[in-house]
Amino acid sequence: MIMTTSKPGETVEPGALGRVTFLDGKGDLPMLEISTRWSAAEIYLHGAHVTHFQKKAEPPMLFLSQCSRFAEGQPIRGGIPVIFPWFGRREGLGQHGFARLKTWELKEVVPAPDGSVSVRLRLPDGPEAAGFPRFTAEYIVTVNQALTLQLVVANPARDAEFTFENCLHSYFEVGDIATASVVGLKGLAYEDRVGACVAGRESADALRVAAEVDRIYQDSTGPLEILDPSLGRKIRIEKQGSASTVVWNPWVAKSRQLADFGDEEYRRMICVESGNVGPASIRLLPGAASTLTVKLSTEPLK
Repeated sequence: MIMTTSKPGETVEPGALGRVTFLDGKGDLPMLEISTRWSAAEIYLHGAHVTHFQKKAEPPMLFLSQCSRFAEGQPIRGGIPVIFPWFGRREGLGQHGFARLKTWELKEVVPAPDGSVSVRLRLPDGPEAAGFPRFTAEYIVTVNQALTLQLVVANPARDAEFTFENCLHSYFEVGDIATASVVGLKGLAYEDRVGACVAGRESADALRVAAEVDRIYQDSTGPLEILDPSLGRKIRIEKQGSASTVVWNPWVAKSRQLADFGDEEYRRMICVESGNVGPASIRLLPGAASTLTVKLSTEPLK
C-alpha cells in the first residue's frame, strides 16, 4: 500500500488489526499514530523519529523529555533519533548528522496478515549532503509485539566509496536509574567520553549508573538487556549490522545544562544506542548497501 498523500486526521487500516492515523503532532509537525492489537507507536516525519512505543498494559518503552522541542531545525529529545551520516560533533557541522533534522518522505505503509504494521520512509535529497558521495537512505519501522527498526543505506555510485557512521540513539524509560542495569557488555573495550577520553574494559556483569555515563563500546554485536526492577520488566535489544553500543545518562550537572531536558529526568532514562561509530564506521563500495537492524522487546522481570 503506497501512500503518496495524507491529510491530518486521515486513518488507514492496512489490516484488520492494524491502523495508521495521520495527525498534526506537537509543534504541528506531521506524525503517524500506529496501533496494533499488541501495542501503539508514534513516528514523526521530522527526523523519521519514533517518539513512542508501548505494549498494552505496560509503561512506555521509550523515554521522551517533557522539555523536548518539536520544531523544524531542532532535534527531538528522547525516543529514537536517527543518527546519520556522522556521530557526535564534526568541525563546522552540527552534532549527530543531518538525518534527525530533515523531514523524511513517507513511501509506504505495509500490512501483515497477523496485524503487524510496517512504515517505510526515505531521507530526501538536500544541500546538507553535498559534501558526501551520492547515497540513498531508507528507514523501515515495524510495529507489533516488538519494535523493529531497519536503517538501509545504499551507495549507487559507480566509482566512489561512501564512508559514514550511523546510530539509533534509543532513549529507554526506567522506573529508577538507581536500580536499573545493563547486561551484555562485560569484557568489551570502551571509550569513556566523560571528561578526558579514557579507554577501559567493562568488568561488570551488569552495568549500573551512579554518575554521568557516556561510553562507546566496540565489538558489541550481541544482544543486550536493560533490567528494571522498579517497573518489573526487562527490555531486550537485539541487533544486526551493528558493532558499536553507546551508553549515556547525563546525570545531575549535565541535565541542568541541557535546555531541552528536565533537571530530574535523568532518574528515569538510559540511552543504550546501537550503531557503527568511530573505528566501526561503515565503508560502502560502489553498488553496495548496508542495513542496521534493531529489535526492541519487553518481558516481565522474573
